[in-house]
Amino acid sequence: MQYQKRTVTCGDLRAADVGKTVVLNGWVHRKRDHGGISFINLRDRYGITQVVVNSDAPAELASVTAELKSEYCVAVRGRVRARPESMVNPDMDTGAIEVVAESLTVLSRCAPLPFQIDEVTDAKEDTRLTYRYLDLRSAAMQKRIKLRHEAAFAVREYLVGKGFYEIETPTFIRSTPAGARDYLVPSRLYPGKFYALPQSPQLYKQLLMVSGFDKYFQLARCYRDEDARGDRQPEFTQIDIEMSFIQRDDVLELCEGLMGYLFRKTLSVELPAAFTRIAYDDSIDRFGTDKPDLRFGMEMQDFAPYTEACSFQAFKEVLAAGGKVKALVVPGKADYSRRQIEELEAQARIYKAKGMAWMKVNAEGALEGGASKFFADNAADVVKGLGAKPGDAKPGDLILLVGDAKAKVACASLGAVRSKLGKDLGLLDPKRFEFAWIVDFPMFEYSEEEGRWEAAHHMFTMPQEQYHATSESTTQNSRGVFSGSSASRMRRRRGNSAFSSRPSSTAPRPTAA
Repeated sequence: MQYQKRTVTCGDLRAADVGKTVVLNGWVHRKRDHGGISFINLRDRYGITQVVVNSDAPAELASVTAELKSEYCVAVRGRVRARPESMVNPDMDTGAIEVVAESLTVLSRCAPLPFQIDEVTDAKEDTRLTYRYLDLRSAAMQKRIKLRHEAAFAVREYLVGKGFYEIETPTFIRSTPAGARDYLVPSRLYPGKFYALPQSPQLYKQLLMVSGFDKYFQLARCYRDEDARGDRQPEFTQIDIEMSFIQRDDVLELCEGLMGYLFRKTLSVELPAAFTRIAYDDSIDRFGTDKPDLRFGMEMQDFAPYTEACSFQAFKEVLAAGGKVKALVVPGKADYSRRQIEELEAQARIYKAKGMAWMKVNAEGALEGGASKFFADNAADVVKGLGAKPGDAKPGDLILLVGDAKAKVACASLGAVRSKLGKDLGLLDPKRFEFAWIVDFPMFEYSEEEGRWEAAHHMFTMPQEQYHATSESTTQNSRGVFSGSSASRMRRRRGNSAFSSRPSSTAPRPTAA
């Protein structure tokens, strides 16, 4: 039978189309036989349409129908009819109709499937990648590809509307110092020499600004030979933006507008016109990280005011050494077992905490268990003080404490515990978005391992204006690190904040504007 080109897609037909003769092309998603009548769910990119082959169908049509299996690619010619009222499927866009087949042509056959093409599959990743063309047929993967397309289009639409040029920069480049190893490509014309794949188009976009293009963007392909992590793989795409003659607020406002437009167009989600801004030091102090998840509260608190009257010598020594003691109140979790608390402590130790103390607030509002014996003289002050914020330190709550002579260790380790609790307690609503800018990053941090000062994020970030006059005036001692008052000044410096693409609902780290 000769192939017939489709006249509609599998997502087009509605009740208004009843009586029309149509041709559908697609894949067999499901097939069910009921007493001589066959029901075929035919799928393409646009949706699913139910096709019916009646028991009195011609012998040739019945023979072809009997042969069909999942993922056979077919062409169907038939007449649209309304489904019986009791069989209308409100969960399908085409659920009010079905197509009664008059002819059916197999365009290609499919071997037995290694896994079922469903919304969710339990197939192993290696299997899915081996049969990538099957994996990409699933509704979940189709939705992801569609979302990526819509996001890329929305970015282009918004930035072009703001006067930006989209300019592609070379992929084969000369190797330049960067944060990871380069992927190298041998040159045929110049034996023994290699091209490098770009880790970022940094130098090219700066060249474009010097050349007077003023505003540029591209959806840049970047390559980094490093271990994969949660928000990065060896080959990735970043929204790359460069502007001339601007200040920090220009960058922040542009990106707030871009993200608002992007979310509105792709997810129908309205973001606030301006995002929350949190100073770096404040973010570390409250959340223990420069990328805090703001979808839940449970902020860390300063526990120093309650150590002077207590008998916990370890905490007193921490404060005497210039460190910090941080507290985290976990609402309603006084019933946590010792094993559960030890799991949280193990998370803190990953970030170099030497340990984690804990106490519970009992039904009478008194402290009990763990380190509570050291706070017998000021237990009421502890509960009242940590309960100054709504929802904190009530009967039935768990109090977690980490102290360290290095303030950043105390904050980072307890912040990691907070993040773990957010996941464990189901506090991270995937449909909720809370964006924030983390501003005033330090330009440099001292590396204990290297014994020298290092850039806190990357060297393309511009110091804030108040530091321009002194940015070149630091001196170095014989070890090549910043010394004396210059060292302390450099430690306090803060860089400009700007946009960096990040797949989460938290604050992006700053990068060059």
